Amino acid sequence: MNALIRRLYHHPFLAAFMHTLVHELQKELQGCKSVIDLGCGPSSPLQYCPWIKHSIGVEAFEPYLKKSMAKKIHTEYLNAHLEALDFPDKSVDAVIMIDVLEHLPEALGYQILKKAERWARKKIIVSSPNGFIEQSALDDNELQRHLSGWNYARMKSLGFRCRGMAGPKWLRREVEGGTMGDDLLASIRFRPRVFWFVISSLLQPVCFFAPKFAFSLFSVKTI
Repeated sequence: MNALIRRLYHHPFLAAFMHTLVHELQKELQGCKSVIDLGCGPSSPLQYCPWIKHSIGVEAFEPYLKKSMAKKIHTEYLNAHLEALDFPDKSVDAVIMIDVLEHLPEALGYQILKKAERWARKKIIVSSPNGFIEQSALDDNELQRHLSGWNYARMKSLGFRCRGMAGPKWLRREVEGGTMGDDLLASIRFRPRVFWFVISSLLQPVCFFAPKFAFSLFSVKTI
């Protein structure tokens, strides 16, 4: 079932209708050739943007880094914590943080956002839950804990243009099962999960344009 759902998720027409994260990332990265992917994880959606000529995948958790390297998603890799990073000013077209900001203490999150603005020539793209969502360590990775919340009002105040993702917030909850994995049903609150995932997907186009009610935010800041 999960394999079928993922095929539908990546179908060009359905992806455009539902405004999926991959679809929006592809759209926002048009015209960008170089990217820093902070906290790239094991399977960054940047893999679906083949026109990116050079990308730097940064990941502190070595097992995730090795999985990403095996897939050859990025042209360059750094095994490092974000607080230890620095790059030259305006060194890449875009800096992306896909489900990373919420794993940082709030003060560090602000610090990384400021650094990202220095590093990027064109855009900063951030995907995060809409406010604080509890999450424990997954995959034996303590870095998977959620430490801060970044809601619509906060991201907007920081100069980001926000769109809603993953349907209504009330249909989602903390990921269960002990692993991040690639299960799109893992955060669905109610059972049967397939049914409520369909409901969430049908409501996603509405939440896209009403982000304060969405579970997740796709936030873009143009430099």
